[in-house]
Amino acid sequence: MRLRVEFTTEPFDLDEAPAHALVAREVIEAADLDAVDVGPFGNTVEGGADAVLAVVDDLLRRTLTSGATRISLQLNVIGEGAAGQSTTGEGGK
Repeated sequence: MRLRVEFTTEPFDLDEAPAHALVAREVIEAADLDAVDVGPFGNTVEGGADAVLAVVDDLLRRTLTSGATRISLQLNVIGEGAAGQSTTGEGGK
């Protein structure tokens, strides 16, 4: 199964990246993921379920410890399920 996670950490600081944002970047760039997109107002990662779920756990723990007061994330299944059935809700497309 493949997953995509989009997330943001807060509070924002437009003048310089806060510690929790730097830690988030460290965590996702060090992980064994297929795709990483880091942006000023949100980040996206994609990969196998085990890798993505492990990075989400690490991300939550480390960014909270580094001063994040809010973490918003959305997780989507984007790949094939074990039986070859589509898990995207698009009827096998």
